[in-house]
Amino acid sequence: MLKLEHQTLNDRAYSALKQELISGGFSPGQTLVIRKLAETFGISTTPIREALQRLVAERLLEMQNNRSVIVPLLSVPAFEELTRIRIAVEGLAGEMAGSRIAEGGLADIQATLAGMQGAIEAGDARAYLALNEAFHFAIYQHAGAPILLNMIRDLWGRVGPYLKLLMQADRYIPQSNDAHRRIVAALEQRNGPDVRAFLEEDIAVAAAILAENLRTTDRSSADRA
Repeated sequence: MLKLEHQTLNDRAYSALKQELISGGFSPGQTLVIRKLAETFGISTTPIREALQRLVAERLLEMQNNRSVIVPLLSVPAFEELTRIRIAVEGLAGEMAGSRIAEGGLADIQATLAGMQGAIEAGDARAYLALNEAFHFAIYQHAGAPILLNMIRDLWGRVGPYLKLLMQADRYIPQSNDAHRRIVAALEQRNGPDVRAFLEEDIAVAAAILAENLRTTDRSSADRA
């Protein structure tokens, strides 16, 4: 029984750290210090260490030569590859959800969209990003495809640390909810293909801005070198 309880704690630490990656709680290139994480979550260092090892094995985190663990820095080609995969996978989940979503689920998504607009008007980037995550995953959960949902969570674990950079892009903020409104309208019509198309648009627009940010960073690093 003690071993099972210990394993449960390891799993909880793993889930919590993975959620931080998905939600953008960690930054690209950030070093994750075991003792600080243990203090943050109020547990011992052992489950944190084992959770980090699992995330390294899944390539959601990266171990350096000095054995420190960092949030990976994505190259532009890697980011663009992830974007193409996200468009395909999340678009499929959206299309499936479009024909399956119930009225209660749709009402929750509509309320989340309203909350996102309120966060934009209040200039609350943190709230917007949390609601954006909730918006997308609420849709994907209605696809009724748990394997697909897990794939999407893994993809967000890779790009999540970069998403908060969107709220630093002046040209993104005014249009950040445009595709979301079209997605909700398509859900209201139970039009799966349109849900897919507007989700793909949403991902592509955001990714284009982030990719440009990465290119600028790469050019700045090259100039300093």
